[in-house]
Amino acid sequence: MEKGYSLRESLQILWANISAAGVGTGLVATLFSTLGPGVIVMNAAKQGGLTDAQAVSWLFGIYVFGGLSTMFMSLRYRIPVVIAYSIPGAVLLGKVLPQFTLNEAVGAYMLVGLATFTLTATGAIKKVVDHIPVPIMLGMVGGVLLSFGVSMFSAAIKTPSIYGVMLVVFFITMTFRRFSQKIPPIMIAMIAGAILLTSFGLVKPVSLNLQLAKPVFVIPDISLKAILNISVPLFFLVIGVQNIQAVGVLMAEGYKPPINAMYLVPSIGAFINGLVGAHPAVTAGPSTAICSSSAAGERKDMRFIAAFFEGVFWFLFALSAKVAIDAVKLVPSEFTAVLAGLAMFDVFGSAFKGAFSGQFRSGAVVAFFVAITNLSILNIGAPFWAIIFGVLTSLLLEKNDFKFANGNNGK
Repeated sequence: MEKGYSLRESLQILWANISAAGVGTGLVATLFSTLGPGVIVMNAAKQGGLTDAQAVSWLFGIYVFGGLSTMFMSLRYRIPVVIAYSIPGAVLLGKVLPQFTLNEAVGAYMLVGLATFTLTATGAIKKVVDHIPVPIMLGMVGGVLLSFGVSMFSAAIKTPSIYGVMLVVFFITMTFRRFSQKIPPIMIAMIAGAILLTSFGLVKPVSLNLQLAKPVFVIPDISLKAILNISVPLFFLVIGVQNIQAVGVLMAEGYKPPINAMYLVPSIGAFINGLVGAHPAVTAGPSTAICSSSAAGERKDMRFIAAFFEGVFWFLFALSAKVAIDAVKLVPSEFTAVLAGLAMFDVFGSAFKGAFSGQFRSGAVVAFFVAITNLSILNIGAPFWAIIFGVLTSLLLEKNDFKFANGNNGK
């Protein structure tokens, strides 16, 4: 892995610079990554015929490792990197798990981790990523994140009395620069939304089962059929779809991402998660986008604080996974969609500016549109193909951009 900072020194810096923006943005990212995705995992477990104990253990695994590794990455590199799990992977597993035992599925998860670890350790991953033109990567990121902006404004137009007001509150708060530097506008928008949801009677009462989550340990079993149906598609999701989004997001915000660490740590997570029946870890694009945005504070070098606190909240969520899954049913999904869109507002601008204002413009445009489709080919998601088709387009139409980039030791 890339060299980083002392964890102790980073903790001291974090403590000295802790802010409402950092903690608040970490909380918003947590809400985004738990309100909907947690339910998707539970649904996948139900489709796969898992018991309630195995389903809770699945949640426990992905959020415990995600929380701890996010805290580690944030302190080690002082960059807002969030380690999570593949949401499309959970959807895929809901369809294929009925064909396998949980032991066979876990064996397939661990092989994904082994393959990712091997390719990262040999330097192959970093070499490939280093040769992807940045504008094409940012075009892909813009296409992937576009749905969050569309969902935000769709909710605001359909229900202006709640979600439209949240947008107005957000932008008005941004105009008061001194105030918004101390209290993040997204927190004000979230509070306003919560008050409106309550006043309109849209907060749903649910019964909470107060108990700590318990892991259920699983012994892996290797099956060729499971490798073909689980390992192969999950591998491409991790390598070419999930992690690459986070790399692109960080580049869009002007960071130099620790690429090896962003692949190596999740590969280790595939083994740890598998022990409790959870699917492989990834570096999370959307959550990283939220924590690296200006919502996390004006100073880019302190936005790692937001990611650190998302890790803290994830860990707490994992301990109370059963309670948390019941609690996430309290509010409508549109509420989370609006918060996610607002949190990524500045990231959209950075990605589009970096993608379409210089070299590799044609490749970036193709990557953008392919990513928007959200379609998969050969069970491999759109972001992977966005990069492939974007690079091929630039090779055909923008050969001189490659020569110029190589001559300047850039991309």
